[in-house]
Amino acid sequence: MTISPSANAQTSQTIVVKIGTSSLTSANGQLALSVLARLVETLCQLNRQGHRVILVSSGAVGVGCARLGLTERPKSIEQKQAVAAVGQGRLMRVYDDLFTVLDQPIAQVLLTRSDLMQRARYVNSYHTFRQLFNLNVIPIVNENDTVAVDELKFGDNDTLSALVASLVGAQWLFLLTDVDRLYSADPRANPDAEPITWVQHLGDLDIDVGDRGSAWGTGGMITKLEAARIATSAGIRMAITNGQTPENILKILAGAPLGTQFAPKPNPSNARKRWIANGLRPSGLLYLDAGAVRAISKDGKSLLSAGIVEIEGDFQAQDAVVLCDRNGQEIARGLVNYNHHDLQQIRGRRSSEISMILGYDGAETVVHRDNLVLNPDAVGSDMKPMVEGEYSH
Repeated sequence: MTISPSANAQTSQTIVVKIGTSSLTSANGQLALSVLARLVETLCQLNRQGHRVILVSSGAVGVGCARLGLTERPKSIEQKQAVAAVGQGRLMRVYDDLFTVLDQPIAQVLLTRSDLMQRARYVNSYHTFRQLFNLNVIPIVNENDTVAVDELKFGDNDTLSALVASLVGAQWLFLLTDVDRLYSADPRANPDAEPITWVQHLGDLDIDVGDRGSAWGTGGMITKLEAARIATSAGIRMAITNGQTPENILKILAGAPLGTQFAPKPNPSNARKRWIANGLRPSGLLYLDAGAVRAISKDGKSLLSAGIVEIEGDFQAQDAVVLCDRNGQEIARGLVNYNHHDLQQIRGRRSSEISMILGYDGAETVVHRDNLVLNPDAVGSDMKPMVEGEYSH
């Protein structure tokens, strides 16, 4: 399959690179220093070419385990947090030593999901990255495992890297992993797995992605495809390539058909709508009739109470919700203007009846079109969406 030409490598771009634990560490859990050195050299070369570079690095828990002599990854969140606290400083010390050799300043940026869920913190995170770029600093990002609780965790650094790329308006996201590209099935278990080099539309993929990553990592191919969904919908080109050869990043930027590359969508949403679509965790589901689905997806209109046929979830006004058709196929996501109790009373009713039913003058729209983001990749899917409880930022 022919790969579409990439942007000129000499054009200044914002590039996010994520490297996983399986690429950072050897079989015995120790850091793979030769890989780290080549990664650092590659990122410094990108920086010297005028690119703005962010590294999203896993490895804190793995390094902590090695330091403490643990033979398997901890399972309880309390133990993970303690081990991450041991490993994070050690990991950053190694990075700082390697980058210092090449006279490149770095910064540690630890994020939790709430940093991207709360609007003010989201905007502040954006400005922090911009200032670091202005200072010619390479930010090294990781989830703040030491304090994050389950409901505020990203779950894996594939998702984190895609959200960071969306936040800063990156042009490229590179996922460095333990395979050289995406395959039709897990090549470690299926010798007939076919390599995939170019993905124009995520919805066209028909692959067996498996359900887990390595013994020390948290991500599998499922999380990488979720990262691709987030990145490409934000207009970001993504590539999966082998973490053992980080210099492939330079070759891919120069147009080499390496790894698996994902085409960005041509008309991405603005920064605020990307925050709504990807930064927030939906708290409920709204099922819509055919007329409402058409008005939202075809006519670009707001959602009115008359078009809602069913509600699921316990949400408050201004929470994020998923909008579905009657079959549970996702149409869009948005910020709802009513809590679940009030919305249950007015669903299926005309906007002119709202004040009489609720006893106060509520919003005319349930989800205004300015706070609504279509999700074309989810439309037509048989999967029910999961619900959990321009730089115009």
